[in-house]
Amino acid sequence: MTDQSKYVPPKVWAAEAPSGGTFASINRPVAGPTHDKELPVGQHPLQLYSLGTPNGVKVTILLEELLAAGHAGAEYDAWLIRINDGEQFSSGFVGINPNSKIPALVDRSGAQPLRVFESGSILVYLAEKFGAFLPKDLAARTETLNWLFWQMGSAPFLGGGFGHFYAYAPEKLEYPINRYAMEVKRQLDVLDRQLADHRYVAGDDYTIADMAIWPWYGVLVLGKIYGAGEFLSVQEYKNVRRWADKIAARPAVIRGRKVNRTFGEPEEQVHERHAASDLD
Repeated sequence: MTDQSKYVPPKVWAAEAPSGGTFASINRPVAGPTHDKELPVGQHPLQLYSLGTPNGVKVTILLEELLAAGHAGAEYDAWLIRINDGEQFSSGFVGINPNSKIPALVDRSGAQPLRVFESGSILVYLAEKFGAFLPKDLAARTETLNWLFWQMGSAPFLGGGFGHFYAYAPEKLEYPINRYAMEVKRQLDVLDRQLADHRYVAGDDYTIADMAIWPWYGVLVLGKIYGAGEFLSVQEYKNVRRWADKIAARPAVIRGRKVNRTFGEPEEQVHERHAASDLD
């Protein structure tokens, strides 16, 4: 193990050495496109460019839930963006998301195409567009958004923090793993306490808050991310597990988890989705 106590930061940081780890090949300290390539456009007004990561799954779950609820206008084309190959740095993708992160959505139903990026923004946009899964009552709406933004602020500690150092970093380092494990367990306890008194995260109704939180924390307690269930003692969070199991059984969630997925068992993978039959 590298002796981290010997590292002294220079006066000015420079990317002289590779960062290492699973995603080292696509890490860089500048924004903007690396190559010219237009994005494909399908037949539906909603065009999704994504990958089946937790952030990507949030949106495909919502789209499938909208379709299951009878909102025919939520039909969509889902195009695969292979982030390990740097496809998020194409000129077309950067044009709809300057931050080069999946997911990104283009709504072509209006006079001019409308770009929507950041998963939380996409969830709110679609929920408002179709009038579903985001309460209209001020108190209930506010509580839903409280938990949606809790997830947006908390998940980087789980993914970029714990997940990176526990699963993806080139070597296991005790300090960052302990630091982020402690924070992830605190977050799970926050969620477990909330779910002790509520059927769903924001109350009695299933909302975009559940759709945002489940692909991260629900999947974590189900033992399907980072291989860290035993390490984090996820069995302690019984209320989170009860909620996670309930959402995992929803047909639209099962369908949404398959979209833009390139990993897992073959029956779990649908690289692109252009019609409902693609998931059958």
